Amino acid sequence: MSNISSHDQIFLDKLRQKIEQNMSAESFGVAELADEVGMSRSNLLRKIKKLTGLSVSQLIREVRLENAMHLLKEGGMNVSEVSDHVGFASTSYFIKCFREEFGYPPGEVSKRDIKDEENTDVDSGAPFNNKTLIVAAVAIVILVSGFLLLRQTNNGNTNLEKSIAVLPFKNDSADSSNVYLVNGLMESTLNNLQKIGDLRVVSRTSTEKYRTSPKSIPEIAEELNVSYFVEGSGQKNGNRILLNIQLIEASTDRQLWASQYERDSKDIFQLQQEIASTIANEIKAIITPAEREQISKIPTSNLVAYDNYLKGRNLLVMGDDEKITNSVRYFKKAIELDENFSQAYSALAISYFYLDLFQSQKLHTQDIKDNADKAMSIDSNSPESLMAMALYYQHSGDYPKEVEYLEEALELAPNNVEIINMLSDLYANYMPDTNKYLEYALRGIQLNSEAYDSLTTSYLYLHLSNALIQNGFVDEALYYINRSLDYSDSNGFSNYVKAFILYAKEKDVSGLRRRLIVEWQKDSSRLDILQEIGKVNYFMEDYDSAYHYYRMFVDMREAANFSIYTYENDKIAAVFEIAGKEEEAKGLYKDYLEYVATDQSVYRDALYLAYYAKIGETDKAIEHLREFAKNDNFQFWLILFDSDPSMKSLESIPEAQQLWKKIHDKFWRNHDALRADLEEKGLI
Repeated sequence: MSNISSHDQIFLDKLRQKIEQNMSAESFGVAELADEVGMSRSNLLRKIKKLTGLSVSQLIREVRLENAMHLLKEGGMNVSEVSDHVGFASTSYFIKCFREEFGYPPGEVSKRDIKDEENTDVDSGAPFNNKTLIVAAVAIVILVSGFLLLRQTNNGNTNLEKSIAVLPFKNDSADSSNVYLVNGLMESTLNNLQKIGDLRVVSRTSTEKYRTSPKSIPEIAEELNVSYFVEGSGQKNGNRILLNIQLIEASTDRQLWASQYERDSKDIFQLQQEIASTIANEIKAIITPAEREQISKIPTSNLVAYDNYLKGRNLLVMGDDEKITNSVRYFKKAIELDENFSQAYSALAISYFYLDLFQSQKLHTQDIKDNADKAMSIDSNSPESLMAMALYYQHSGDYPKEVEYLEEALELAPNNVEIINMLSDLYANYMPDTNKYLEYALRGIQLNSEAYDSLTTSYLYLHLSNALIQNGFVDEALYYINRSLDYSDSNGFSNYVKAFILYAKEKDVSGLRRRLIVEWQKDSSRLDILQEIGKVNYFMEDYDSAYHYYRMFVDMREAANFSIYTYENDKIAAVFEIAGKEEEAKGLYKDYLEYVATDQSVYRDALYLAYYAKIGETDKAIEHLREFAKNDNFQFWLILFDSDPSMKSLESIPEAQQLWKKIHDKFWRNHDALRADLEEKGLI
């Protein structure tokens, strides 16, 4: 920055002034700063990057943290108050960012100032008075409480005490073909630990990126939010397996336990069980009798079959079609060698499922079913067998059956993030249940947080934020959507969701419209945003603007031959009627009613309600309102956006108002009960 011109320095000073003026507004971000200085977002991003090497969001955070340091040095506020004053919704996230910026937590600021004073020349005349002692005492309290708060709130109230990650094992053999065996030993260690409910075990995906990482153990621990790591290395010499395992305390990089094993290949299962039990014992995790039974299972007595299984698993986890196709060959060979090898049948069914996943024509339905059935017939009390059967039902579209098998599998492997994410997706998209969607999204983020590159991590936090806002957790949703944008500030879907979260917080419909238009202008192909802009204008009763955007949406939808957002056609039809497009409106209403007639969700009565209220058939509208009011589970959006102009026909009907109040009250009662349940489970 030494070469910045005086003109550019004035510009940067102006930016900092604008940020400071909006310091306590947590929602003040890139778009808001661009508006304040009268620049487009893209131009501001380019200029800041050129002048400082920072993104705009990084610059905003830097200014916030510098102000936080100043306030902490003054000593008039505690950490939580400072966090709120400089615009952080979460104290734990503020502590994390502060540590990253300055190298130590905010609770140590006062203590470090005291040390600086003690180390100055005694002739400086700096007074050492009672206030200094009080500040030191307060600093210790802040440090302890800040640390406890971080343990309780970071990544959803995770209990760090029994949290563990298994880092990728290293192949010590000169023979690179032995990698599959070392990976198999690592995965078996991970799988056994995942079956222990008293542990939180981070997913393999989360740790895989550290296979060649230069980061230290404490750095990785902070990213994964765990207390312990398992490291290992191994090799195979003939029929002998050599394995080195160590358990490390994450925060200090201190070895707590280590062992070197040299066993015959036939003892591989005993070795796997011994490692899991020893690790659990070292960190005082309780293993129930049922969990010990799962860990003690011997999958096959045929070591050649197991060797083929490990080779297939190593290919399957890599994910591309060619490797999955090759994995099938190894699983089939394993089954040829041991026809009672349940895990091999499960893995084969899962391989066929993934080969069919993105194909328009399903080729392997029977293969999935046959192998899942065989796995279940051999061992019906296995998470692998249950998951294979669940995937068959997903493949067949029988989602209630899929849930049944997945939830049973999760009881046996409570840390299996793949099962958790599948349940989250099911409850979000196929069997809508906002409470369960949120619970599984929270559980998934605990085990898979920051597992991928920045963009994928951004989408993980977007997913969680969406689950939170659907259940009315506005502040928590805002926190996670901002984390999503921290990882990728160009994530258009996160900015889109943030617009609605801010509306829920501020109730500023004009601000919502403005933010949506900004996002749509970045990508005019976004039909999802376009129809939302039309809807917001409709709610504002700005029918000319609503028609303008709805007209574009309908034309683009038809040109692309998409049958999307049909459930919004009643609003579009109402706007088209006002614009004098009666024939088009009739067609839109027709498509809408055909959609509603086949809808099996809890919202069917709400959709009928909207239609009959629009056309003035209030008796039928009230009838459907009564039916909808019986539901216990529905999204926050339904009560947040209850100002549909067409509902005016019901405003003078006392029963309608009573029913709406009943719906609102029920939502918030359920919200409070859900919060209590999630807090009890340590998820928020």
